[in-house]
Amino acid sequence: MSRSAAAGEEPGDRLRLLFACCHPRLKDDEQIALVLHAVCGLGARETAYCLLTSVAAVEKRLVRGKSLLASSNGVFYFESGEAVTRLAVVQRALHLLFNEAYHNARTDICSKTIALVQLLLGHRDAQIGSTYGLAALMCLHAARLPARTGASGQHVPLEMQDRSKWDPMLVAEGFAYLEQSARRWEPAEYQIEAAIAAVHASAPSAEETDWNAIIDLYDSLFVLRPSAIVALNRAIAVGRRTGPERGLEEVLSISGDEVLETYPFYWATLGEFALGSGKRNEAKRAFRKAREIARNPFERDHYAARIAACSAA
Repeated sequence: MSRSAAAGEEPGDRLRLLFACCHPRLKDDEQIALVLHAVCGLGARETAYCLLTSVAAVEKRLVRGKSLLASSNGVFYFESGEAVTRLAVVQRALHLLFNEAYHNARTDICSKTIALVQLLLGHRDAQIGSTYGLAALMCLHAARLPARTGASGQHVPLEMQDRSKWDPMLVAEGFAYLEQSARRWEPAEYQIEAAIAAVHASAPSAEETDWNAIIDLYDSLFVLRPSAIVALNRAIAVGRRTGPERGLEEVLSISGDEVLETYPFYWATLGEFALGSGKRNEAKRAFRKAREIARNPFERDHYAARIAACSAA
């Protein structure tokens, strides 16, 4: 039985375990595997299912992670100052874990991750703007999960979601965390990402979204984290505001980046804007590329449906 499942475990024990699992010497995938296994109480098979990998791969990560922790003196007990230096690593691991769960529509793991962030906020050194921003970001994204999957299990894009299905309690909780974050403005990446999610949550529909505000926020985010992914998200907002032709220009203007070549959302975005511009053949090629590198069956089925839409357009 994992420590998280042990009877009578104190929140402080789970918090120490969480910090231990996010040891800076561990790789990202090892940190996530350890958090799922040791803190969330999932077995190796369930952890493998969540991470879309093999049980053998998970067991290898767990063995290496536990071995490193066992060889680190006082890994579960460290001074407050050390918790501060490790906080960014903990935040990143939880963010990665939530993203994995969200993209695989794993509501249960999303809920567990939100609970871990709330646990993290119980540590006085973690009560800073970026942690509150991370909590806000997770709540506002998790609120969309009921509308993110259709009746037959298909993926429903944000712009096509029935927003009346969004969880109002999670939306309210997200805004409450965002307010706490604003009082402790740093600024930090998670705070800006949460602000972007809040603009979406405030809009009655995709058409009524304040795309100018979102573009401005992505400009601010790019200053903190200049990357092709941020540029891509900004290009999507420009396309939503101005039209698919302009969006396609913005996406194609992003400097060549190896990350984008293996990023299914990049090809899917090219496909959507090309299809909206009447370029069906280009759209079909882009969606086929997205399907080839899709990270899970959920995404793969969606891109297959978009390929069919290109033929039916």
